[in-house]
Amino acid sequence: METPTVLRKIVARKFEEIREREQKVNRDQLLQIIKDNNDTPRGFVNGMEQKVAQGHAAVIAEIKKASPSKGVIREDFYPGEIARSYARGGAACLSVLTDVDFFQGSNEYLQQVRLEVDLPVIRKDFIVDEYQVFEARAIGADCILLIVACLQPERLKALNELAMELGMDVLVEVHNAEELETALQLPNRLIGINNRNLHNFEVTLDTTFDLLQSIPDDRMVVTESGINTIDDIAAMRGHNVNAFLVGEAFMRADDPGHRLMEMFN
Repeated sequence: METPTVLRKIVARKFEEIREREQKVNRDQLLQIIKDNNDTPRGFVNGMEQKVAQGHAAVIAEIKKASPSKGVIREDFYPGEIARSYARGGAACLSVLTDVDFFQGSNEYLQQVRLEVDLPVIRKDFIVDEYQVFEARAIGADCILLIVACLQPERLKALNELAMELGMDVLVEVHNAEELETALQLPNRLIGINNRNLHNFEVTLDTTFDLLQSIPDDRMVVTESGINTIDDIAAMRGHNVNAFLVGEAFMRADDPGHRLMEMFN
């Protein structure tokens, strides 16, 4: 499995970042923070399932300032305000980018968001080490993203198990059939299919459609990237895909939550 160039670059930076952060807050200190917080994770999967059970789309609404391929997406970026807007718009869960160097994200954004709303929150980052899993729970994440493309199967399994031990849910992200095969070895309910090709950044919804037939009915498919129109949503729901992770289409709107409501209700 060839890791895309952009991912290799990001992952290399992640290991540097972990070393830098451990100098300030080590793993034992993170564990103490988790213990002191006495904070029970909000059920991320449960929040998604409730929406679908009610006949609605389960939307993970993303709070994202920038991306490596598009640059700054939203200039007036106030995470707490955006989170409240999404809650009003009917989001099932929220996604917060915490990567600093490539997405202009921050751990503090996730902490702000979780104080503002009661919705479950996923830490959207490139998690490659146990330190980041402890850190995710310490800052209040209810779920983490694990990207199969940047993890060996053994590491993927270990990080997944640690997250679950800490009470978090895990969204496992795949881009192709080979990665899907690896993801399905895990017991996770959520399988994220990223429609963006990380080698060339092209986006096609066919990625989700092509992989669907290989996914058992007991998994919930979350389609990611490229959901921009009501027609895109209708096409997905016509294939019984009822869970969506959407960022850019909302982030470019004046009122992200209102845009969510327009697209999904």
